[in-house]
Amino acid sequence: MFDSTAFGYLFSTLYAIPHQSSLGPGTPTAAARFALNALTVDRAFEGLALVDREMARACLSGIWLYHNYLDESHRISQSITNDTGNFWHAILHRREPDAWNSKYWFDRVRPHPVYPALQVQAGLLARGQGNELAPEARFLLDQSEWQPHRFVDLCEMARVQGGKVESLCLAIQAVEWQVLFAYCYRLAAQNPE
Repeated sequence: MFDSTAFGYLFSTLYAIPHQSSLGPGTPTAAARFALNALTVDRAFEGLALVDREMARACLSGIWLYHNYLDESHRISQSITNDTGNFWHAILHRREPDAWNSKYWFDRVRPHPVYPALQVQAGLLARGQGNELAPEARFLLDQSEWQPHRFVDLCEMARVQGGKVESLCLAIQAVEWQVLFAYCYRLAAQNPE
C-alpha cells in the first residue's frame, strides 16, 4: 500500500490535492501550481539527512508529472543522469504521447529495481479484469519481467480504445508512479537519528 504521509509534509500535501489522471498529457492541476513553484529539494526534505540529491530531484520531477506539468517534469528528469531520471523521462514521453521517444528512454533504463514490483502489481491488476481483459493486455498475466515497451504500446491502444483497457492502464500507471516515487524518496533521504 502507498502511504503518502510517509513522504514528508510538502509531498503528502501535494499528493492529496485532487488531480486528473490521464494516459496523455492531462490537464495541469491549477490548485497545485503555487505549491509546486515553491517546491525545492531543500524545502521538500527539510529536517531529513539528504543522502542523494539526484534522487531528491527525481522526486520533484515525479510530483510535477503527477499533477500533469509535463514541461516542468521534463526539465528536471532530463538533467538527472541515472536510470531513475531516464525512467521519469520515459514516462512523461509516453504521456505526451510520443511512443518512440518513450521507448528510447526506456532503453536507457537498465532493469530498474522497481520493475519486479511493477510486474507483479500489473499482473494482479490484469487478473482483476478476468474475462474482460483485452487480448493485447494478456502479456501482463504471464510476463516474467516488466516489459516497458509493451506497456507503452498498450497505453497507445488504450488512449484510442478507452474502456476497460484504459482503466487498466491508468491503474498500472498509478502503481508505476507510486513505486518509483517511493523508491526515489527512500534513496534521497533518511530520518536523522
